[in-house]
Amino acid sequence: MLGDVTAERQARGGVLVLGGGFAGGYVARELGKRGATIVSNENFMLYTPLLPEAAAGTLEPRHCVVPLRAMCPHAEMILGSATGIDLEAQTASVETDEGPQTVAWQDMVLALGAVPRSLPVPGLSEHALSFKSLADAINLRNHVLHQLEAADGALDEEERARRLTFVFVGAGYAGVEALAELSDLAEDALRYYPRLRSTPRRWVLVDAAPRILPEIPPPLGDYAAAELRRRNVEIHVETTLESVTVDEAVLSNETRIPTNSLVWTAGVAPNPVLREWSLPLDEKGRVEADEFLHVRGHEQVWTLGDCARVPNTRSDQPDPPTCQHALRQARRLARNLSGTPEPYGYRMLGQVATLGRHKGIAEVLGLRLRGFPGWWVTRTYHLYQLPLASRKLRVVVDWTVALFFPRDIAELGRLGHPEKLG
Repeated sequence: MLGDVTAERQARGGVLVLGGGFAGGYVARELGKRGATIVSNENFMLYTPLLPEAAAGTLEPRHCVVPLRAMCPHAEMILGSATGIDLEAQTASVETDEGPQTVAWQDMVLALGAVPRSLPVPGLSEHALSFKSLADAINLRNHVLHQLEAADGALDEEERARRLTFVFVGAGYAGVEALAELSDLAEDALRYYPRLRSTPRRWVLVDAAPRILPEIPPPLGDYAAAELRRRNVEIHVETTLESVTVDEAVLSNETRIPTNSLVWTAGVAPNPVLREWSLPLDEKGRVEADEFLHVRGHEQVWTLGDCARVPNTRSDQPDPPTCQHALRQARRLARNLSGTPEPYGYRMLGQVATLGRHKGIAEVLGLRLRGFPGWWVTRTYHLYQLPLASRKLRVVVDWTVALFFPRDIAELGRLGHPEKLG
């Protein structure tokens, strides 16, 4: 539509899904031939557990995303963002490149996900790198490779050391896996930088919690910490970031770290647009769901994923924001949309994480694995959960190629920013 004209359309199958991420994409997929209309800023679903490998170059970045039109062949796609909802009229306002549209629905699913959680740390917004999206992963890979180039061209040891120092704040899954994979990338790349081999590389992991990976059993977390320390990673627990500038990070334990690279992975927060709508929210800004995954007080509105506080009938705690739980929520929500609603309940089967090349940790059905077995189980699990046989095959090919050939070290920071004509 052109100008200020507002188009009105009906959601396919009567179901409007706001958000095309892990939770929303799987709801639309599970609905099958009933169909749905998905509103998303991107036409793909990001399989976030593979993001660290995309950043490190083990995987082609496009292979850790799944096109929503292929993943949900019976769904309709609107590329845009929801700007408002009318719960009484059962409509949603959507802003697209072609102009505003109004979409009518019988059932609406809120799956708007989360954004990186930010804190009022001086210099954080100006100088930190995020690690939440595919664009973040590509940017981080380019940044690390650019630091290697800058260090190689540096004329003094102080600048060279600063360029080869990388600080990760947040020691959950994202921070630990990203640091492990990117440190492998940097070490592999040194074969092409003979001048840098004698310069120490410094990798620093910072978290306010008493230990890294607090979500997993302590024995596996202790193994992960020992493995990282074996690779000369500095770990600062019970420590926060006090400030960051273009060339220095200052920690709460008074450690000053000269660096041009600070990566912020210290948690997520629900999509802030939810605060603008008349919805029941908890103290963290998550939409309150009941045991059937309805938004509390609204039987035609449903919610799940990182933006929701989802009670679990098989747990004393609401679900954590993980892909494993979002997938099970999506399956129950899709069944509730198609039949008599039943309470959601799921007992976690286990937890997995990679620690770089051929190292990982896994807890599956009470069995704890570490090292190569943990790494193998982690990759197998992610491959099993990844939608579409074509995507699985592409990932397997990438992994196989990585076994026999060195990583690519092309820095593509200017990709997507072509020179203007004339």
